[in-house]
Amino acid sequence: MPMDINESQIKAINHNKGPMLVLAGPGSGKTLVITRRTAKLIEEYGVNPHNILVITFTKAAAEEMKERFCRLTSGKCNGVNFGTFHAVFFTILKYAYRFQASNIIREEQKYQYMRDIIEQNNLEIEDEKDFISGIFSEISLVKGEGLDLEHYYSINCSEEVFKKIYTAYDNKLRRANLLDFDDMLIMCYELLKERSDILSLWQKKFQYILIDEFQDINRVQYEIVRLLAIPENNLFIVGDDDQSIYRFRGAKPEIMLNFQNDYPKAKKILLDTNYRSSANIVSKAASLVKNNTKRFPKDIKAVKPYGQDVVIKTFKELKEQNSMVVANILQYYKLGMPFSNMAVLFRTNTGPRALIEKMMEYNVPFQMKDMVPNIYDHWIAANIIAYIKIAMGNRERGLFLQIANRPKRYLNRECFDGPYVEFAKLREYYRDKDWMIDRIDKLEYDIHLLKTMSPFAAINYIRKGIGYEEYLSEYADYRRIKGDELMDTLNELQEAAKPYKSYEEWFEHIEEYKAELKEQAVNRQNKDRDSVTMATMHSSKGLEYEAVFIVDANEGITPHRKAVVDADLEEERRLFYVAMTRAKEYLHIYSVKERYNKELACSRFVGEILLDKEKLIPGTKVDHKTYGVGEIKENRQGRLVIYFERLKKERTLDLEFCVQNMLLTII
Repeated sequence: MPMDINESQIKAINHNKGPMLVLAGPGSGKTLVITRRTAKLIEEYGVNPHNILVITFTKAAAEEMKERFCRLTSGKCNGVNFGTFHAVFFTILKYAYRFQASNIIREEQKYQYMRDIIEQNNLEIEDEKDFISGIFSEISLVKGEGLDLEHYYSINCSEEVFKKIYTAYDNKLRRANLLDFDDMLIMCYELLKERSDILSLWQKKFQYILIDEFQDINRVQYEIVRLLAIPENNLFIVGDDDQSIYRFRGAKPEIMLNFQNDYPKAKKILLDTNYRSSANIVSKAASLVKNNTKRFPKDIKAVKPYGQDVVIKTFKELKEQNSMVVANILQYYKLGMPFSNMAVLFRTNTGPRALIEKMMEYNVPFQMKDMVPNIYDHWIAANIIAYIKIAMGNRERGLFLQIANRPKRYLNRECFDGPYVEFAKLREYYRDKDWMIDRIDKLEYDIHLLKTMSPFAAINYIRKGIGYEEYLSEYADYRRIKGDELMDTLNELQEAAKPYKSYEEWFEHIEEYKAELKEQAVNRQNKDRDSVTMATMHSSKGLEYEAVFIVDANEGITPHRKAVVDADLEEERRLFYVAMTRAKEYLHIYSVKERYNKELACSRFVGEILLDKEKLIPGTKVDHKTYGVGEIKENRQGRLVIYFERLKKERTLDLEFCVQNMLLTII
C-alpha cells in the first residue's frame, strides 16, 4: 500500500466479501477508497471485472469514477460496470421489455405534458415553472416512497387537483408508451420481485456492488439494490449521513442509519481524516452538525493545521454585505489567489441577484453553477412592468390582460376585443353596469398617476394604492404557498428599481442584466475561464475551494422558512455543513440585520458554530453578553445553571435561546 493511505482507508480497501458501511466525511478520500477497492477485488481477490457494479448518482460522477479507476489500473478498466442508478435499472428493463432510449420521456416533453394538463383542467397558475417543478418533485416522492395517492397531502395544490394531475400525467405516459425515471425504478423493482428467473440472472452478473454517495439513496433504489445483492450481500456502501441533502427527492439519512439493522453482519469503517479543510473549519463544522440528533456520531480530524479563523460578520444591510464579498474577492485575487479558487454559496438560486449586479459593477468574472432565474422574467415582475408600460402610453391588449384582474376587477376577457385597448370602449362594453364603470375609472386614474412616478415609487403605489399585495395574498392561499415568498420577490424588485430615476433608465438596466445572464449561461460550459463560482449550497456538494463565502446566513433563509418540522431543520443544518466543508483555508459567513426594511435574525446555525454544546459541562467558564463571566454548575438537558461572578448568584438559562442569540461564549 502507498504511504499516502491511512489506516481506515486501508481497512476499507482490503474488504473482500459481505456487506460493509463506509462512513466518509468531507474530504476523506472516498473516491480513492472505491477505486482502489475495485482494483483490489480484481487484482488480488480474483473477481471477474464483469461481475462488479459501481453505482453513482450522476453521469458526471460515474465518468469521473471510471476515469480515476482507469488511471489507477493504467488503462485496464474494461469490464467493470460504472453507471448511475437510472442507467443500471434501464439496462435491466431493456433486456426484459425490449425498451429503447426513445421510450424514456425527454425533459421538455415532460414539461409540455404538464402544461397541457394545467390548461385542460383550467388551473389558474401564475408561477407555472415553479408549480410544475414542485409537482414533479411530489410525483417522484409518491412513486419513490410507494405512497398511497388517496392519503397523500400535496404541498403545491389541493389533494383533489394533485390526484387529477397525477392520474392525467400517468395516463399520458402510458398511452405514449413512455417512462419517466420514477417509472423506471418502480417497474424494475416489480420485475425483479415477480420474476425470480430474471432476478437470478442479474444477481449472477452483479456479484459485487459498490455505491457512492449512499446517503442520497431513496427507498425504491435501496430495495432494488438489496434484491440484486442476494445471496452474497457483497454490498459496499460509501457515504456520509451528515451530507444527506436531498430529502425533497426522497433521500433519507435513515436508510443509511438503519443499514446495520438490515445487515447485522455488516462491518463499519469511519474515514475520519479530512484532507481538505483546515482544523479550524473542521472543528467549527463539527460543532454545527452535532446539533442533529439523527446521525452517526463522528470525530473527524484534520490533517492541516488550525489555519485562519472562520470570519463571521453581520452587516446592517444587503448592500454592505455584497460590497464586502466583492472587496474580499478582489483582495484575495490581489494576493495571488485565482478567481477559480473562490466560491460564493447561497441557500436558493433566487438569492444572489443583488450580488450579481455588484460583481458586474466591479467587473469580477464569475460563473453560475445553477441557472439563476432572471427576476425580471418572474410573473410578478411581468405584472409590474405591464402596469408601467401602460402608464407610459402602451395600449397593447396583452399588457391589459396581464393586469386586468390583478387585483380582482371582474373585467371579462371579451371586453378586450381588439389588438389595442381604449378606456372609452371598456366603458361602452359595461355601459349598463355602474359598478364596473367605477372600477374602469379607478384603473384609468391609477394608470394616470403612475405616469410621472419614479420606478421605486410606482412599484410602491401598485402594491399599496392599487392593491396588488392583496391579490398576491389571495393567490398564495390558492396555491398553498407562503405569501412571504411572493412578497420577497416584490420587495426585491422594488429594491432593484431604487437607483433609477426614470422608467427608461430602469428598462435599460433590465436589458443589460438580461444580457449578462445570457452570457453567464454560455460561460457555464467554459471550464477554463478564471472566474468565481457562484452556487447554491445544494450544487456545491462534492466541490472544494480555497476561499468560500456563505452569504445571507439569516433565519428564514438558512434554515429556510419552509423548514418547520425537525426532519426539515436537520436537513437544513446538513446543507449548511456541506457549504462550510467546501472551504479549504478561508471561510466567511455573512448575515444582514435587515432586508427590505424588515429586521432579520442571524441564523441559529451561526450560534451553533460559535458554541460547541458538548463543551458546556460543569466547571466550564463562559462569558455572557449581559451577565459577564460565569461558571457552569449544571447542564440539565438544555437548561444551563451558571454562577455569575458579577451577580454573585446563579442564573438558569435556556441553552437554545443563548445559542440562537449568540449570548454565550466559552472562555
